[in-house]
Amino acid sequence: MARVLAIETSCDETAAAIVDDGHCVISDPVATQIDIHRKYGGVVPELASRNHIVDIVPVVQEALDQADTDWSEIDAIAVTRGPGLVGALLVGLQVAKSLAYAHNKPLVPVHHLAGHLHAVFLHRPGEPRPVGPNYPHVALAVSGGHTAVYYVEAPGRVIQIANTRDDAAGEAFDKVARMMGLGYPGGPIIERTARGGDDRAHRFTIPRFKSGALDFSFSGLKTAVLTKLKNYSGPTPLPEGQEEADLLASFQRSAVDQLVHRTVAAAKAHSVGDVVLAGGVACNGVLRDKMREALESDGVQLHVPRPRWCTDNAAMIAGSAGVEAGLRIGTGHTQEDRRMNAVASWRLDR
Repeated sequence: MARVLAIETSCDETAAAIVDDGHCVISDPVATQIDIHRKYGGVVPELASRNHIVDIVPVVQEALDQADTDWSEIDAIAVTRGPGLVGALLVGLQVAKSLAYAHNKPLVPVHHLAGHLHAVFLHRPGEPRPVGPNYPHVALAVSGGHTAVYYVEAPGRVIQIANTRDDAAGEAFDKVARMMGLGYPGGPIIERTARGGDDRAHRFTIPRFKSGALDFSFSGLKTAVLTKLKNYSGPTPLPEGQEEADLLASFQRSAVDQLVHRTVAAAKAHSVGDVVLAGGVACNGVLRDKMREALESDGVQLHVPRPRWCTDNAAMIAGSAGVEAGLRIGTGHTQEDRRMNAVASWRLDR
């Protein structure tokens, strides 16, 4: 059994975690920067990097303290190498490299999205280990920075089926929330405000591509909402009350329908019996419910991580690294580890 300490700093969450055997989460503290970036309506890369520098060492120590462990019991150190904000990634990577060198531990680089796809297998001590998904399966990774569908043949063997051609889904939620003066992050605010709204009050079309590709596009939907706001002629500058709820519910329905349609089509095309929904947007209850309903009608089972492990965290990074870490136990730190660099743009396909 490998005990892995992981660091995650790909965007605006400073996280560390200790995970046993790739599944059992012993500790996973996260220092969030939401309050820092809220006033700007989105993540400011330079501020994210600076605050990672402030938080990273205390968060790593908190992970050790929560687990009641020390470095002698850590078998390997994992770190998010990419993709993400390069300045943010570098903070986590340099700290991980330093710790690996100081304690002579192997360093395991992890793809951020590989972590998200692994999160469905995580559990805490005393909780039952999640069942499935079986391999091969289809996975939708959907967040503020990514929206892509993958065919997962086996652990570490992933083929990209579809990607977004412009905005990520979570980015579209953030931008629409900002247009309507609702704050950041947009996803949970829109879901909450849209409750009770008529999701058919406004008609937004789902983009389709002549090639038949299952790729995503959210820029047109975002522009359609902006056009509605520019043409709004109510008693206030922006819709309020029921009108606001109706517009947001209609936007959310269109975004969710696109995600569900593409994912279900991919599952059918690859004849899989299991689908994973991962990433921060997977916290959206409307998406979960509609995805589960659509898949179950075809006899396909949906697997979703617990909400804590949908958003960015280090437990998923440690878990994803578990197998490779086990192979490297006893090797210690290497010169190759010291030369490792961040990869801001990094495809998951392997």
